[in-house]
Amino acid sequence: MIFGLRPILEALNAGRTLDKIFLLRGTKNSMTQDITALAKAANVPVSMVPVEKLDNITKKNHQGAVAFVSPIDYMPLDSILAGLYEEGKTPLLLVLDRVTDVRNFGSIARNAECMGVHAIVVPSRGAAQINGDALKTSAGALNLIPVCREPNLKDTLTFLRESGVQIVACTEKSDASLEAETVDLSGPLAVLMGSEEDGISPEYLRLADHKLRIPMAGQISSLNVSVASGIMLYEVLRQRLRAEE
Repeated sequence: MIFGLRPILEALNAGRTLDKIFLLRGTKNSMTQDITALAKAANVPVSMVPVEKLDNITKKNHQGAVAFVSPIDYMPLDSILAGLYEEGKTPLLLVLDRVTDVRNFGSIARNAECMGVHAIVVPSRGAAQINGDALKTSAGALNLIPVCREPNLKDTLTFLRESGVQIVACTEKSDASLEAETVDLSGPLAVLMGSEEDGISPEYLRLADHKLRIPMAGQISSLNVSVASGIMLYEVLRQRLRAEE
């Protein structure tokens, strides 16, 4: 963590990757304005919070400002996608809508790296904090697979579709089942996974080219999102390996 307005401003100016910034609610001066502007340019979420929130984060003298430093550098999605096409590779992306549990995120990253995902896409707000626990749970995968932090997932999904990437949403609300192979997953693809609480946001579901559900035979009707991501990505890899034969 970084404490104080000036150290946070210096970190932003130096190009350090910050995960999120908390500022004391009601504080308005040139320094907070500069922090907010630089954070917006870098897609770093800024929250104006009461002093109790800051005191709960740390017992140190925070002076009304706390920032979390990210252990990874976020990558620009457009550059990654362009690079994949230039190299003749078939893009495989994993888009996460409001997956906030740190260990789930780490497990998902491990699944993604093992199954050949080229990048994980997360929103600037409402995503798990990438910290030591996430890195540990990922078994080092977060040091290998790029993570893209996007300010607006709706715009991101639209951009992907316009770039020739098919959006496939994993949702139990679909009538189409994964094992039926009604969707060709061997082309440029973005797999969209939602939160465990309420799944994928309706506005994102509407942008999906296809919706698939994972078949289940037990009494419990839902899976942990990290497990579900592994099943979805395995089917993608299976179809791709078969297409290469």
